Amino acid sequence: MTTYTNFTVETDADGIALVTWDMPGKSMNVFTGEVLDELSAILDATVADGAVKGVVFTSGKSSFSGGADLSMIKSMFSFFREEKEKSPDTAAQKLFDLVGRMTGLFRRIETSGKPWVSAINGTCMGGAFELSLACHGRVASNAKSVKIALPEVKVGIFPGAGGTQRVSRLADAQSALQMMTTGQSLTAARARAMNLVHQVVEPDQLIPAAKQMIRDGLKPVAPWDEKGFKAPGGGIWTPAAAQLWPAAPAILRRETAGNYPAALAILKCVYEGLQLPFDTALKVEQRYFTEILQTTEAFSMIRSLFISMQELGKGARRPAGIGKTALKKVGVVGAGFMGASIAYVTAASGIEVTLIDRDMEAAGKGKSVGEGLVKDSIGKGRLTQEEGAALLSRITPSADYADLRDADLVIEAVFEDREVKKAVIEAVEAVLPEGAVFASNTSTLPITGLAKNSKRPADFIGIHFFSPVEKMMLTEVILGKETGDKALAVALDYVAAIKKTPIVVNDTRGFFVNRCVLRYMAESYDMLIEGVPPAMIENAAKMAGMPVGPLALNDEVALDLSLKILKATVADLGPDAVDPRHMALVSRLVEKEGRQGRKNSKGFYDYPPKPAKKSLWPDLKTFYPQKNPAEIDIETLKSRFLVTIALEAARTVEEGIVTDPREADVGSILGFGFAPYTGGALSYIDGMGVKAFVALAERLAADYGEHFRPTALLRDMAAKGETFYGRFDPYGKVGEAA
Repeated sequence: MTTYTNFTVETDADGIALVTWDMPGKSMNVFTGEVLDELSAILDATVADGAVKGVVFTSGKSSFSGGADLSMIKSMFSFFREEKEKSPDTAAQKLFDLVGRMTGLFRRIETSGKPWVSAINGTCMGGAFELSLACHGRVASNAKSVKIALPEVKVGIFPGAGGTQRVSRLADAQSALQMMTTGQSLTAARARAMNLVHQVVEPDQLIPAAKQMIRDGLKPVAPWDEKGFKAPGGGIWTPAAAQLWPAAPAILRRETAGNYPAALAILKCVYEGLQLPFDTALKVEQRYFTEILQTTEAFSMIRSLFISMQELGKGARRPAGIGKTALKKVGVVGAGFMGASIAYVTAASGIEVTLIDRDMEAAGKGKSVGEGLVKDSIGKGRLTQEEGAALLSRITPSADYADLRDADLVIEAVFEDREVKKAVIEAVEAVLPEGAVFASNTSTLPITGLAKNSKRPADFIGIHFFSPVEKMMLTEVILGKETGDKALAVALDYVAAIKKTPIVVNDTRGFFVNRCVLRYMAESYDMLIEGVPPAMIENAAKMAGMPVGPLALNDEVALDLSLKILKATVADLGPDAVDPRHMALVSRLVEKEGRQGRKNSKGFYDYPPKPAKKSLWPDLKTFYPQKNPAEIDIETLKSRFLVTIALEAARTVEEGIVTDPREADVGSILGFGFAPYTGGALSYIDGMGVKAFVALAERLAADYGEHFRPTALLRDMAAKGETFYGRFDPYGKVGEAA
């Protein structure tokens, strides 16, 4: 046996070398410079050793590999930036050479003259699957944990180590494009059906099956290196291709509004590559990858959706010096839909939950929400019957607060009413053990005010979930004025346990996400009042990159809740805090027309019984005189949506509500889908430059109102040529923010 830092190589009596990838100190294998060096050395050694007849490549961990390491991705951007400063004329060439490293190594494996088989035992993503595609054989375990994907497009890049060329030569072009432009995950069976793996076997048969492929005489030549190779479906110049290719860019534009350069690059790589010899096609892919790495979208998306998300998920904001809390029991008070869903995700992470409500009937109803979610998961194959039963056994309904006496953390999810919450806080604290943490899942009420009802405000914190809890990946952890470090650490340990991404914000009305969402919806009210056709409002928002139009989003949130928020704002802050035209619009919809949103099947949209689709309520356009659509500038509408949200995000930074730009960016994308291609609300500003953003905001303020006026902070940053990631550097060292 030969041992490397990250690999072991063991050759059996048949001359088959088993290469096992098992990185020390990491939960998942990832590509680093060192891994590539060792893999290159292993390739050279196996080629040189006459006793080695073939290679089986597998993982020593429960997953195969997640692809490239954070540091490797970061280094590409910092390398290019440094090279551009040193020698701008050759920087792109040097980046091209750097990104070709994996491509070249994988091609050497493919043309080594000895058969390689990839034995995929778990999650196999990105570069790891590209490595597998360069092997001559691929065997996957049929375990539920096997997920095969090329998800790079989701972080602003694309499979640039041969992925676009190999997938499109193994699967038909339409399936290949679908897989790569969406980044979808495939089961082993689906990958087999697409011809991306050769065999799917029981987990204990994985290595024997892979070795058997070599014993059976697996040819060490890729199909595209054989004479007369034709891509599935016949390639580009066929009647079928004549139907696919003219439509493909149009379909992509419909889905992405042209906001994702990497997705279009995938189409170009496949279309051009299939017309070329394989090695030339790899060069085309390498050139496009080099080009995409230089885009603002790639830089911003990788920073927020890959690097920052991982850093926040691993506890970047967790106070130092406080031991990790292994939560054994969590109490949830309030068994309505929100509380029941919180109980479900907590139990799903293996933690015991006591679900409290006013009586056993109400608490039992809450558990039945979990039962419905379990049934749905079993139906979709995500859980087995046994796993579902075990999950539900961890949820104990109760009407007795005394059952919380051994809880590590209690989350209240009762009605948004200060008096109701006060009663719950007092009842819980009467039994809660010393050192346990109390968290409020409030969406609007400031935590500091609620903590005044607590005898131990240092252990009082906000954990704001988003609905539907089981799908939404974000939680806002809100610090009251007296919240202590221990409470923050426990809250972040809990969020990590339920596998969600936290952002930590200081206390304010609406916290971070809701403040931004309300600005998005308020802008749509302004547009309606101006006479912009409702369909145009929704389409402009989607073209700007928002996943859901503001009117549809408002229906999901509920219009009567919007009215309640407007009235509460007036009650707390006075009549000037709300635009009276907005109040008139929403109160007319709710109180006069009886339209509450999706929940009563009528809001800005009508919701007919399924399978009919929702459609905008026709009478909406009679509320205000309608403008001629031809006279409305769609680019201005798009800018208004993005700028009003970004301005609100900037205000939260100026007010000290958000102190880390990573959290504003990740929170805006995960919380309400802020145009992901921008990298988030602050990256949107940094990406265009603060000076350009301030100029754009000033133009919009002149035409559409003072709420677009840039703040003092933004004007100061524009004058100094600063960025949010420079001025509020989350790494404590300017320059590392990339």
